[in-house]
Amino acid sequence: MAVNAPANSSAARSATEGLRRRQWASALSAAIRTPRGAIGLTLTSVVVLIAAVGPLIAPYSPTQLMTVEFAKPSAQHLLGSDFLGRDVLSRVLNGGWLMLVMAIAATAIGLAGGAAAGISAAYFRGRSDGVIMRTVDVVLAFPQIVFALLLLSIIGPKLWLIVIAVGISHAPQVARVLRSATLDISERDYIKVVELQGMPPAKVMLKEILPNLVSPLMVEAGLRLTYSIVIMAGLSFLGFGQPPPAPSWGIMINENQVGLSLNPWAVIIPAALIGLLTIGTNTFTDAIARVAIGVDRRPEESALISRLGQSEAQ
Repeated sequence: MAVNAPANSSAARSATEGLRRRQWASALSAAIRTPRGAIGLTLTSVVVLIAAVGPLIAPYSPTQLMTVEFAKPSAQHLLGSDFLGRDVLSRVLNGGWLMLVMAIAATAIGLAGGAAAGISAAYFRGRSDGVIMRTVDVVLAFPQIVFALLLLSIIGPKLWLIVIAVGISHAPQVARVLRSATLDISERDYIKVVELQGMPPAKVMLKEILPNLVSPLMVEAGLRLTYSIVIMAGLSFLGFGQPPPAPSWGIMINENQVGLSLNPWAVIIPAALIGLLTIGTNTFTDAIARVAIGVDRRPEESALISRLGQSEAQ
């Protein structure tokens, strides 16, 4: 019996992980089938596709001087030219991919740091909880873009620093949400069982608590990605992003606002893409949240997810 115990424990754990994956796959599928989720995913996918494929299909170099300043749209330049005579379409197609990569990286840093802080604070409690959450409060005292500008003004406008600064600014909000969720989960029976079996605290948090925080993590991931995109675009607009003449949607809005009456597309298109991307991610995140709490879930989907949850609990 002692020989078979580890094998049985491993099999039970594998079955539980499989149930968790099916439960959240069902919830994600349900979110995509809602009107809100379908619209959000479509908007996000279109902008991401433009940012990813754009550099491969751009008709000209984004830094090449092609024609006069603020030229009107024509057969050669479908969106006209910018304030230096560069092709607007080429700059739009090349200007989104780096901002998107930086926003995803900053979101990942914020989620990882916030999850580690929030789960640790709720699990260890006591003095550790106080120290972690007071540190979180200090960072929360600064608005996100002000915190990023503070770090950039000290060290300089480097792209890696922008990613870290924005990621750190996300961590406190994530920590607060996950701390609240962990306080409930850490008191459940299966957590107490694995603690009595001698599982190390780090492994309990990683293997037992974190998988049960998928719902708030998914919602926070979408929200933090939305804020990352807005902050990255705002910093780029203020001149803290890629240095000119590199193309960036935020830089394009700043550079070409003086020529709105001559060729408004140089400002309208990048602003519209940033807006659609933030609206799409926010809408899709909201759909996931509504499905997770049962607001937009069909009866048959609710029954399936409930059965999977009951099987997992058993």
